[in-house]
Amino acid sequence: MIHFVGAGSGGADLITVRGARLLSQADCIIYAGSLVNPEVLQYKKENCAVYDSAGMTLEQVIGVMAENEAAGKSTVRLHTGDPCLFGAIREQMDRLDELGLAYDDTPGVSSFCGAAAALNAEYTLPGVSQSVIITRMAGRTPVPEGERLRLMASHGCTMVLFLSTGLLEQAQEELLAGGAYTPDTPAAIVYKATWPDEKVFRCTVGTLAKTARENHITKTALITIGGFLGTAYERSCLYDPEFTHGYRKGSRE
Repeated sequence: MIHFVGAGSGGADLITVRGARLLSQADCIIYAGSLVNPEVLQYKKENCAVYDSAGMTLEQVIGVMAENEAAGKSTVRLHTGDPCLFGAIREQMDRLDELGLAYDDTPGVSSFCGAAAALNAEYTLPGVSQSVIITRMAGRTPVPEGERLRLMASHGCTMVLFLSTGLLEQAQEELLAGGAYTPDTPAAIVYKATWPDEKVFRCTVGTLAKTARENHITKTALITIGGFLGTAYERSCLYDPEFTHGYRKGSRE
């Protein structure tokens, strides 16, 4: 069996219990060395073969998987965060389907969750935003025309940008061009969320590029934007003493 496993957002202890168990049982681990904290490999068994996929092609990765399957060995394909976001797992799964090789998928803690934890923030504050847009600035990898950053920014809800730290000059222009955010809209750059060297830089949409430049942040960071970073919001109805729901009757006392 081939197991796709989300390694978590950075902290070695943020891998799931299931993910750690699969690592401890694997005969082979192929991990994204440019992104996954190598301390996660502490869970592997002594005789486990380890491959760093940073310098490998898709064909080479699939080749290692196929070799291990032919030898009756188990493989863990270890991705950063949760591989369902910008993880390039679909193309691997399709190749495995073509080869008739079985696999499963174990989710992980995404870095966008890690960034919220670093900020002590809630993305979906009542009266502020009830939606989160997770996207990226178009670079060498394009985005669909209908998902241009200025169009996403026009909604004005909470936004998290992956893979955009090196393009912040353009991203800042696009965010403002959407019309819903102003130069004073709160923003934050979270560098290596949940890693030991995590850093948080609070700023505004209008100072995103300047903040990254002054702090020498060029990669491995998430950009968060929106009123959720401010101080104003409405109290949740769920815990309001006057609010009735299926588990509690409201009271005006």
